[in-house]
Amino acid sequence: MQQDRIRYQPLLKKITDPVTAARHIKDGTNLFISGFTAGYPKLIPKELAKRAKEGENFKINLFAGASTGDAVDRLLAEADVVNWRRPYMSDPVMRNMINEGEIAFKDDHLSSLASLVRSGDWGDAHVAVVEAVAITEKGALVPTMSVGNTPTYVKVAEKIIVELSNSEPPELAGIHDIFIPEDPPYRMPIPIYRAADRIGKPFIDMDPNRVVAILFHDEQDSCPVFTAPDRISQRIAEQILDFVRHEIKRGRLPNGLPWQAGVGHVGNAVLGGFMEDSFFDNLELYSEVLQDSVLDLIDMGKVRAASGSALTLSQKARNRFFNELYRYREKIVLRPVEISNSPEIISRLGVLAINTAMEIDIYGQANSTHVMGSHMMNGIGGSGDYMRNGAITFMVTPSTAKEGRISAIVPMVPHVDHSEHSVDVIVTENGLVDTRPLTPKQTAAQIINKCAHPDYRDILWDYYQRALKQRGGHEPQLLSEVFSFHERFMKTGDMRINIPK
Repeated sequence: MQQDRIRYQPLLKKITDPVTAARHIKDGTNLFISGFTAGYPKLIPKELAKRAKEGENFKINLFAGASTGDAVDRLLAEADVVNWRRPYMSDPVMRNMINEGEIAFKDDHLSSLASLVRSGDWGDAHVAVVEAVAITEKGALVPTMSVGNTPTYVKVAEKIIVELSNSEPPELAGIHDIFIPEDPPYRMPIPIYRAADRIGKPFIDMDPNRVVAILFHDEQDSCPVFTAPDRISQRIAEQILDFVRHEIKRGRLPNGLPWQAGVGHVGNAVLGGFMEDSFFDNLELYSEVLQDSVLDLIDMGKVRAASGSALTLSQKARNRFFNELYRYREKIVLRPVEISNSPEIISRLGVLAINTAMEIDIYGQANSTHVMGSHMMNGIGGSGDYMRNGAITFMVTPSTAKEGRISAIVPMVPHVDHSEHSVDVIVTENGLVDTRPLTPKQTAAQIINKCAHPDYRDILWDYYQRALKQRGGHEPQLLSEVFSFHERFMKTGDMRINIPK
């Protein structure tokens, strides 16, 4: 069994246990791990947490591809061993520690991470801990269900620890397309012209001499599995599909552009809408994370190619995927995140990008990351890469939150992740506004009338009219009043008080 997974014979002597392997990680270590929602290490984080609970005093700087499972971010946060975390994360325990200033955190555009690591901007790459399904005859790595930044981490790390997963078959080989672009000023165009194009290798090149330990485990990824889309998500998805269909029929948008949908209910609802709509066929997906619905679309013959950086599947879908891997491998390709999120490729392919905000203001600017402008939620992830560079970009949100007690349409967002210049179309369950042909004032009027919840339209319209009269200008705002809209909820737990009827 070990020989099936480790085909480069000299590395068989590197097989060891987690205690021995983790000794390479000490106080101050810059630890670079695999993982982009899936494919994160399972054993080394557990051993580090154990050492901390037994009284060892140490801190690490933790760098991943994006979010990981509870077995990494939550476990290490609870053990209080993380000094610095970068980039995107989604664990509530770590989130609280970041907001309390107990963990340093930097939010990044995911497309830029790998080149920053290679340039040394993130400091020395002391240790890389990466998950794989096999090591090839020449010492290269075959990744598991994600690629993320693993190729770069393996390339630059001083020491490499490999966790080989027995829970995923070696036959995953062939689904990955590993390509690392040259760094500036020598970077050449990345030659991807269709979502299905493969331009790299099916494995990650690795220097076997830097491998200090190899571990085996039987654990699976713990990925978020989303329930069936609710009415609000379905209504948002219906409007997006209607809009795109209309633009294609009017000749304003070419048919066949690839789609990107951020992880979540709306993205699943859009993919679900494809299943029921005969207009959309022969689809291409160029995205970050691929979920269960992608397998369903492939089974229906709806998808020609699905490109991403990770697969996060429910247990049922996972079983189906592995049982028929030979078939899905023809349609799915997993790439490094600097390729899946490359602004160059997103722009060239003309990706239709759908991403979710926590709140959107009347001029079309979106906040995806900070609650009440101050407290980090998860991070911008790859949404900035797609929103800035997509052919048409959709920013979506339910019109309210907290059971209707908060309006997600506000006079001015207290934190801007996506400016009005990056957001083309705004969608809530109530309506859709294409901001591209509109002035800011026209945008404000339409967002209030079409996207805001009826309970909040009067107060938003009252604010806008007074701003127009008292301040004027290109985008009228009453800065002294902007934050009182948010403060209502902080003081009372309800924005709806004193709303004119």
